[in-house]
Amino acid sequence: MRVISLLIVLILAGCSSTPSDERYDIADDVAPEQSPTLDHIEDAQPRYEPKSLAGNKDYTLRGQRYEIVKDQKGFTQEGNASWYGKKFHGHKTSNGEVYDMYSMTAAHKTLPLPSYVKVTNTNNGKTAIVRVNDRGPFHDGRIIDLSMAAASKLDVIKHGTAPVKIELITIEKPASSEEWQSANPNQYFVQLAAVSNQGKAQQIAEQLKMQFETKVDLMKVEKTDIYRIRLGPYIDRDEAISQRDKAKSQQYPKAFIITSQRSLEQK
Repeated sequence: MRVISLLIVLILAGCSSTPSDERYDIADDVAPEQSPTLDHIEDAQPRYEPKSLAGNKDYTLRGQRYEIVKDQKGFTQEGNASWYGKKFHGHKTSNGEVYDMYSMTAAHKTLPLPSYVKVTNTNNGKTAIVRVNDRGPFHDGRIIDLSMAAASKLDVIKHGTAPVKIELITIEKPASSEEWQSANPNQYFVQLAAVSNQGKAQQIAEQLKMQFETKVDLMKVEKTDIYRIRLGPYIDRDEAISQRDKAKSQQYPKAFIITSQRSLEQK
């Protein structure tokens, strides 16, 4: 059965749990005693998503080096699928989300998080599309760990494992701001400084706007006189990363990215 993420060195990577792992309420993974019918649950709906800030670095686990897949187009893989359920339900996945055994998700050792893959049970021809948001399984021959919902749809639960073929679904980055409105519910800021004088904050903001040729945001911290000075917002996280790196190479070595949900009506 499944593995879930542990903080190892400075990355999140899943690994096999043991009875001594006190993070979980039960020692061995099982399906819940009662659950809704999952056979006809809808597939995950592929859409472009920026890579998560967590879980996307190359890592070493138990002496094995794992490198995140860079060339994603045409990626396929064959091997065994396993599944995970009640033991890990409600715990964090490798990209910082919360595992929901009733969602169409999965874990993979090296695909970018998140990714979408089509999974085919080669024993019966059943297929499902899942969203990969976790790391694992770290067992020889197993290439993907399915949520309980996905395993139910593919008829894997009764056997524990099943031979599968997985095919990565590649979604191109939206080409226009209009497309981004539905593709990404988040927005990103690059925080550079925090000052306690509003006039000084506004002056710095104007200077930064000219220096970086980008939008600058001032945010007053609630119940304080502190003003945070940030570049952005950006809908494309790659643009935020580029601006952060530019800031770090100049006068702001401690620049970092802040993620927040945006209003879907925002233009």
